[in-house]
Amino acid sequence: MQHPTITLLCAVLLVTSGTALAAAVPKSTAGSAPTAASAAQPATQAPRPKLVDINSASAAELKTLPGIGDAEAKRIVDNRPYLTKSHLVTKKVLDLAAYDALRGRIVAVQPQQPKPKPKS
Repeated sequence: MQHPTITLLCAVLLVTSGTALAAAVPKSTAGSAPTAASAAQPATQAPRPKLVDINSASAAELKTLPGIGDAEAKRIVDNRPYLTKSHLVTKKVLDLAAYDALRGRIVAVQPQQPKPKPKS
């Protein structure tokens, strides 16, 4: 009988190491070997789109986002700065449906504040 702590640690190790159970891995067809490209990136993961910073992006960059045209890009620029990307909704720049369509593709980066100099 295994100790419950060891069982838990093994489960955590399995989950955090990124290994998948053999049943979850699709079997390749007979006679075909996986290509280098398929081995490098799992088939279920699509490449992530480049995140657009709503605090610094140009209107042209903002218009590359889904559902953002000239008017929406101008409103985003005119209502800067944003503490979080959800402020697009709270400031009533975009409605919730438009925000939901693009929230995975935007960030609201805050400018770096200079560190205060120590007094001597």
